[in-house]
Amino acid sequence: MSRSVQLVPTREALQHALDHRAAPGRTAVVMTMGALHEGHASLVRAARAKVGPEGFVTVTVFVNPLQFGAGEDLDRYPRTLEADLRTAQQAGADVVFAPSADEVYPGGEPQVRIAAGPMAQCLEGASRPGHFDGVLTVVAKFLHLTRPDVALFGQKDAQQLALIRRMVRDLNFPVEIVGVPTVRESDGLALSSRNRYLSVAERRTALNLSGALFAARDRLGAQQALHARAEATPGTHARAAALSAIGEARAAADAHAVAQAGPGGADGVRAAARTVLDEAAHAVPPLVLDYLALVDPATFAEVPDDHTGEAILAVAARVGATRLIDNILLTFGPPAFEPPAPESPMPQAPTPDGPAPDAPTLEPPTFGAAK
Repeated sequence: MSRSVQLVPTREALQHALDHRAAPGRTAVVMTMGALHEGHASLVRAARAKVGPEGFVTVTVFVNPLQFGAGEDLDRYPRTLEADLRTAQQAGADVVFAPSADEVYPGGEPQVRIAAGPMAQCLEGASRPGHFDGVLTVVAKFLHLTRPDVALFGQKDAQQLALIRRMVRDLNFPVEIVGVPTVRESDGLALSSRNRYLSVAERRTALNLSGALFAARDRLGAQQALHARAEATPGTHARAAALSAIGEARAAADAHAVAQAGPGGADGVRAAARTVLDEAAHAVPPLVLDYLALVDPATFAEVPDDHTGEAILAVAARVGATRLIDNILLTFGPPAFEPPAPESPMPQAPTPDGPAPDAPTLEPPTFGAAK
């Protein structure tokens, strides 16, 4: 049974709700711009799980004008407060704080704002100058107003999440920041309030954002699996040479691939994603790429080809009039690999006078799947 949710439109009403909550448990906040969907609901449920049934969960609904630039969709951004209240209640919120712009910024835009710093100059920050200054300014205000022990944000906005973590650390906000995994629709498209702008044809094209990320993930997995086989299989180079010598070209090619496999480089991952995006540029309607970047999760600097550890593959593109972003977290480095059972003896090349001495009788090789 879902609890009742209280709508509060002013700072005073919010403070009253916080001061008179039923139990003195932990508090959490989920900040949104409204038009709530299952991704937002997952954040609210995670907040409830963090603070428990005796805790207090605030959801903010505010379309922040400071984070929209000229020509962006501030005026047409969907406002669905009644539906948002139902979603918040069903997910376990106690209060929905839905202030007006005048309530948040009395007297107009603030003269003092948070400067997001160097990390905000790339990717989303480069495409949307000033965007992250506006985001951090409203996040800082809402952290003060909602007084949470924990604040939860979606990992789909990965650069925003990294900047909020940096602001909290640098400015000593007494709050725990938690990232919640991206929620996707059944076809892989990351949930976004802007998805409702897409026509049927535009949505088909938009699927290439997640398609590019998944192609890159699969490429990395394949590279790592081959590398693990090479590490676990002794004498792979010699086996490949012997197979080639007795005319088993397909099996030899498989063995050569195993022998030469590296652990999986960043450049190959980028190339796999870019192939999908390049093809999508010729779709109808086309996907217009803004950026594709493979970056360090802490600094958002591009990683080198020999990178090991975690990296975020991020993409932004426009389909029709709608701009969409997506990302996926990847881990570079050889995965754990369970050594295979011992292989049959390595075949030997024939001599001019017949089979090599003591050569085993060879059955057709069973490794290397034939296509």
